[in-house]
Parts: sequence; C-alpha cells; structure tokens
Amino acid sequence: MSGMARLTLFAWLATLLTAVSLSPLVDAQGWLLQAGGLLAVQSGVGALGRRVPLARSLTVAAQVLVSLVLLVLMFAGQGRSVAASDGIGTQLLTGLGTLFQEGVADVGEYAIPAPQTDGIRLMLVSGVLLIGLLVDLLAVTFRTAAASGLPLLALYSVAAGLSGGEGWLLFVLAGCGYLTLLLAESRDRLAQWGRVFGGTPGGGATRAGAQAVAPLRTGRRIGAVAVLVALGAAYVLPTPTGGLLGENGPGGASGGSGPGGGTISAVNPLVALQDSLNNRDDRVVLRYRTDSRPADQYLRIVSLDEFDGTEWKSSGRSLTEVPQRFPQAPGLSSQVRLNGTEVRTSVSAAQDYVQRYVPMPYPATGVEIEGRWRFEQVGRTVIGDELGKSKKQTVQGAQYTVTSLVLRPTAQQLSAAPKPSAEFLQEFTRLPDNLPPVVADTARQVTRAARDDYARALKLQNWFAVKEQGGFTYNTKTSSGSGANAIARFLKDKEGFCVHFSFSMAAMARSLGIPARVAVGFTPGTSLPDGSMQVTMKDAHAWPELYFEGVGWTRFEPTPTRGTAPDYTRTEVPAAQPSAPAPLPSSSASTPAPAPSKSADRCPPELKRLGDCDTAAAPVVGEDGGDFPWGPVLGFTALGLAVLALPLLPLLWRGRLRARRLASGDPLIAWRELGDAAWDVGIAPDGALSPRRAAVRVVELGRLDPVAAASVHRIASSVERALYAKPGAAAGYPELASDVLLVRGGLLAGVGRGARLRGLLLPRSAARIGWAVSARWSALSGRVSAGLARFGASLPRPKRLKRG
Repeated sequence: MSGMARLTLFAWLATLLTAVSLSPLVDAQGWLLQAGGLLAVQSGVGALGRRVPLARSLTVAAQVLVSLVLLVLMFAGQGRSVAASDGIGTQLLTGLGTLFQEGVADVGEYAIPAPQTDGIRLMLVSGVLLIGLLVDLLAVTFRTAAASGLPLLALYSVAAGLSGGEGWLLFVLAGCGYLTLLLAESRDRLAQWGRVFGGTPGGGATRAGAQAVAPLRTGRRIGAVAVLVALGAAYVLPTPTGGLLGENGPGGASGGSGPGGGTISAVNPLVALQDSLNNRDDRVVLRYRTDSRPADQYLRIVSLDEFDGTEWKSSGRSLTEVPQRFPQAPGLSSQVRLNGTEVRTSVSAAQDYVQRYVPMPYPATGVEIEGRWRFEQVGRTVIGDELGKSKKQTVQGAQYTVTSLVLRPTAQQLSAAPKPSAEFLQEFTRLPDNLPPVVADTARQVTRAARDDYARALKLQNWFAVKEQGGFTYNTKTSSGSGANAIARFLKDKEGFCVHFSFSMAAMARSLGIPARVAVGFTPGTSLPDGSMQVTMKDAHAWPELYFEGVGWTRFEPTPTRGTAPDYTRTEVPAAQPSAPAPLPSSSASTPAPAPSKSADRCPPELKRLGDCDTAAAPVVGEDGGDFPWGPVLGFTALGLAVLALPLLPLLWRGRLRARRLASGDPLIAWRELGDAAWDVGIAPDGALSPRRAAVRVVELGRLDPVAAASVHRIASSVERALYAKPGAAAGYPELASDVLLVRGGLLAGVGRGARLRGLLLPRSAARIGWAVSARWSALSGRVSAGLARFGASLPRPKRLKRG
C-alpha cells in the first residue's frame, strides 16, 4: 500500500472513531454505518482524484459533489413534499434542506438520547462527512496530519458537550484514531527520507531494505502515555461539572426543582410523539382502572402555556410540596363544581416508561404516590424531584391513585362565561410578533358568524375536525414543526397530526382574545376484558385547552379521527338520522366523483370527525394512475443513473477524444493518440525519443504481435514524413485511423484483466485534463497580471520635489 493510500485509510478511520462519540446522542446507531459507508466513498473519490492526478481544488470539488449526490439519494423523499411544478433539482435540494430544518427542530425538541428521526440522521451523517472532508484535506491532500486534529477535536467537543462527556472509552477511541493518523504520516515522511539504518540486537546494522521500527515503536509508546495522562488528568483536575469524563448525564444540567423548591425548566414534553405515531408503537406504558366513563379519562402530563414564535413550551413557575388535597382549579365556579363528579383512578406505570411528569386526569384534586414529587399549581402538574446528582424521580414502575373531577358544563354556562381579568388575558392570549397575519385573519373568517367565545371555539374545533368544513387531513408523516411559520404552512397545506391541530387552534383562539394553551398526554386508550384500560405509546396526543371564567380550562378536540369530543362541544353537531335522506350532490361540481357507499352518505359530520364511518367511503387513487408522482420518481431514477454513470465518465471522455483525433487524419495527432493509448496500459510517454525509437519501445513493452507492430512502424514513418518531408508532401495515409485502433487493441490484449480495466475506466492519460486546466489558469493569471501592470504603468506618477 502506498503512503498516500495509507494516509487516506487512517484519515477515514480517525474520523469514524471520533464520530463514535456522537452515539450517546441518539437511541439507535444505524446512522453510524451509513456515515461510515458514505465517508469511505468520499475518501475513495479523493484518493482517485489524487492518483489521476487532479488539482487540489478539483479533488475537493469532486468529493463534495459525490457526497451531496449520495446524501440526496439516501434521504430523497423523506422530507416535506414540495410542489410538483418545481424542477427535479429544486425538489431534491429543497427536500434535503427542509429535512435538515426538521432535524434542527428535532434537536431542540427531543431529549438525549433523541430518537433517530430522518432529520437528526441527516444532520449526523452530513456532519461526519464534513469533518471527514476537512480531515482528508488537511492530512492527505496538504500532508499536515497534526492540523487535522482541529476538526476532530471540534467533532468530539460537540459530542462531549451535548452528552455530558460520558464514557472514557469514547475519549480513548477518538484519541487513538488521531494518534494512528499521526503515526501513519510520520511513517510516510520517514520513508521519503530514504533508507534508514539502525542497530540490530547483535550490534550490527540492519540489512538494506529493512524498515526502521524503532521510531514507530517510540511513537506508539508516546501516544499510549499521552492517552493515559489525559485520562488521569480528567479524573484528577477539578472542574465545575466533574471533569471531562464526569458522570453528569444528559439530564445533569437540566433544570428542575431541587429539594428546596425551584422552577420547571422550559422544556418541550413532546418527546418522540410523532415518532411513536409513525411507528405505531404498541408498547404499553400505563394501565388503569376508574369509576368514571373511559371517554372522560384523558391522561394529561403537562400543559404548554407559552408561545415564543418558535415553539409552545411550559412557563417557568415555582414548585411546592405536593399537597394532600390540591387547591381548587383556577376559574372553576361552585355551581359547575357541584354538577361534577369526583372519581378515583388507579394507575400502574410500566417499568420501561421513564417520565418525570405524572399522567393524571384533569382537573386532579389529589394524588397518592410514593417518591419525591413537586407540585406546580397553575398547570396542576406533578413533577419528579431531584434524587441526587444526575438522578430524578420518575413514574417508572410506579403505582398511584388519582382523585379528579369529571365536569359537565352546559352550553349555556360556557356561552354566558364572563371575561377573565385583564392580567389573566394578557398572559394567556400573548402571541409572538412573528406570527403570520394569515393565522388571525383565518380565525376571524372562520368565526365571523359566532356571537360569543364559546361559539367561536366550536367554530374553530369543527373547522379543523370536520373535513367537509375545513378540508383538513390527519397525517403523521408531515413535518413536526411547531413555530409560527409551521402554523401558517399547516393552514395552507391542511395536513398534519395532533401537534399541528392543537397548536394552530390554540394560536387562533388567542388571536380572538380567548385564553388558550396546549395540553400533552394520552387519549383514554383501549379497554381490556377485565374492565381495566391500557394506554400505549400510539395513544400519545396533544389537544388545546381554552379558558372560560366559571368553568376553567376546558378541553377541545380539533384533531380528526383522534380521541373523543367532549359532550359540551357536540351541541351544534346533529345526531345521526338513519331514516333521513342523503344530501344531494352539489350542482356546481364540474367532475363526477367516485360513488360513495350508502353508509358514507348517511354518516353525520360528528361520526366523520371521529372516523367511525364506513371505511369503504375513503377516497382511493383512480385506476388511471393519474395521482402517481411521476416527476419525483423519474427525477430520482435519472439521478441514480447519473451516479452509476459517474465511473464511466473517463471512458466516455477518452472515446470522444479518440474519435475527434482520428477524424482529423493528421499523423501528429494520431501519434499523440497512440502515445496516450500506450500510457493508459502503463507505458509512460518519453518525449526524448525519436518516433522510430518510440515505436520500437511501444512494441517491446506492449508485447505486440507482428501485425500490430507493423501498424506502429507505419504510423511512426508517417510522423517522420510529416516532420521532415518537403512542404506539401502527403504524410498521412488512408489506414491511419485503423492502424491506431489496431495498436490500441493489441496493447489492451497484452495486459492482465486488472490493468485492462484500469486502462479503460481510469486512464492515466486523463491527467492531461489537469494539465490543460492548470495551463489555462496560468495563462489567465499571466494575462491578469500583465493587465494590472499596464494599468499601473498608465497611472501618473507623483512628481519629485527638487531639493534646494
């Protein structure tokens, strides 16, 4: 293995070993294999570019291009869809950029270890490719392996900073990868100095050609000592967080409540919600029994009451000891309280469900649970307390009992609800300045016929939930953005899942002056034969809560096909009437639609919202296949064929150049083509030889048969006539092109299969491209320099002052 190839291999290995330090950040490691494969291809392209050889800038450009193409192929179709009218290139790049933005949003939402979403996987793989490109550029192309430690250090520092520096093994792997790269470069430098002689055990000199192992052994020893010293220093030296290899995990620096109080950190509890819905995660997290109607048992974890334009999150509020009896829920009047019922719910959490918030029905009036817990009064949430360094109380395997109220407010009570205080309105109707105007405009348009806040809330809920009113579709594959622009995009695309519906309805309600927030938790789940209920991760849900004075925070359900709508929101929804005639189709319909089933015609809007209608009424793609995405499919196919054809570019270039040369009929140009054909099979050109001597050399080294040898000599004689004959004498002959092709075939037949493939796919004569580019660049630089010199000479020179 050559020194350059060895450096390329160890640069790849150093980058991959350092990338392992990112593994604690995600809960799956499939991305690491993908990054290693793409990094190997990127390093291989760089090695080929240096072997040709190409200019350094062209080598880096080829690596960047191939890496970008591979990323597009790997992640194509996994981001948010773009308009089919856009060009194929625009679709691919826009999809990749959108997926990267989703990854940035996922990094801000998920806790460590985060789920391996497509966006996070793209960020990890592309980041490793970027670091690998820098390491390859510094260590191999510029031969400064020591400087390549800077990008490796940046990669490890990011990983250690986010993960809390867990694990001495990750540090050792990264350090060893860098040290092996330094040793490989040092060995290559020693080899370039010439033969090294050293002492043998017998006191004599090593025999010629023996490797100098003493410097390498010394280097390895120094590297091992350096790693051990670094490990020891990490444990000995005092640091605020316990050192580089301290035990502070991902949650070590997170906010929370200490034993003496504290505040809830502004964290986003929507961890892995979309991932669980997409994967149809049936893992059971809770089981419970209740003496209430199951439809009333939404298990609420936490409320998000602050919208900063980027995300909905919980406000930082003070925590107290968990009271034996919770204080009365805010805004709840005695009349509504008396009409409600207090129920008991016994909950058992799974052993693998690690959650700091206690899932409870709302409004809870008390909880009996063992452990150290804190209570936040405004959100009425119970959160785990600190148990020690980097350890917090969770509901993992807990069994607890919750008492809660089942409230049944009437439509008259909600319609007659007075306005809350100005201070309360200011806090819970606050919207960010960057909220697009379309959100408020749409809210006013949807609720323009409503007389009060309750009617406006019903209008908003039904506009989202009933497809015939708003045209929204439930789809968990949609991008999970939660910012202001994501809400505007959702109102335009009309496609999303519970996060989009709840966030959008809460923001629109606030724009109408209705206090609103978002609750996160679980839907009631499914019943078991023994009368208990079980909740799985696929029951994870988010819903809006709107505030009405006298009733308090009230649940609404705008997400279609998910959960159950409360009784007080069904007053405007007609009951199912089986005997009623089906509505006539609109006379304005311009194209006939597929005939729905009779059961779908009789399905009322409320059942349509719940998804309880006959599934046969669901729209299907037409038999003509008109909805098939031909544009993206053809685009991806064309891009894949282009990548497969990439190794064939040198072959195609040589074929085109050969045809152009032989078509000229010029013996000198044909002689250059013959020289390049010999060069491609390993016979380097020698410009010091005459045509006749060069022909003899090609025949001998190429082991040509007599027929091909005669063709070489005829071509050489034609070149001599062109160079030395009288002007006007004919130098070429009709069989000139045929002789060149015959000689080329003989040269390829005289070498092995590997050399033949190398001559066809990676011809050595392709180096002329680099020479031509370099010559043109030098000529351009010379012309620019000459022009600047002439311009400087034309400028008037300042007159010298005479002395006297």
